[in-house]
Amino acid sequence: MSEARPPKTAVERLAAFAGTDLEDLCDAAEDAIKAGGGFGWLAAPPRHIMEAYWRGVLLVPERNLFVGRLDDTICGSAQLARPPRNNEAQSFAAQLTSNFIAPWARGHGLAKRIVLAVEEAARAAGFDILNLDVRATQEAAIQLYESLGYRRWGVHPAYARVAGVTLPGYFYYKRLAGEDAAER
Repeated sequence: MSEARPPKTAVERLAAFAGTDLEDLCDAAEDAIKAGGGFGWLAAPPRHIMEAYWRGVLLVPERNLFVGRLDDTICGSAQLARPPRNNEAQSFAAQLTSNFIAPWARGHGLAKRIVLAVEEAARAAGFDILNLDVRATQEAAIQLYESLGYRRWGVHPAYARVAGVTLPGYFYYKRLAGEDAAER
């Protein structure tokens, strides 16, 4: 009797869709939305809207899309969002946004690896700070971010409304180049 092989995992920056990438990304996002982790969406939109959203992400110069793969199938993502060029005062800080892993792909370390890939890309692009925000009910995400050194700096008491209930949200930042990076 042979042992089952562990699944193959990978994280990469996606610059173009190939093969079934767009379909896989839409499927994973829909599954995450249905499980309550839809990076803002409360219900999965029609497929053509989801596809247009992901195509648009790849077209925006200030965004980089990072994906996690489980056995070559996209199962999650996050985006590195740079400030617009006219925002010189905040040009040292980028945003980690739209982070999710499909429920069927959790438990393989991909969420952490995606965040670390975004951090590395932000460092390489010269950013000193990486900001993010999260709904207060997203306990697994909060635990991940805090374990990676993100510091909660604020609470928004009316951050999101889900099923008619207003929920708080948390704001986090991480210094990418040491404790004095923000003061440069």
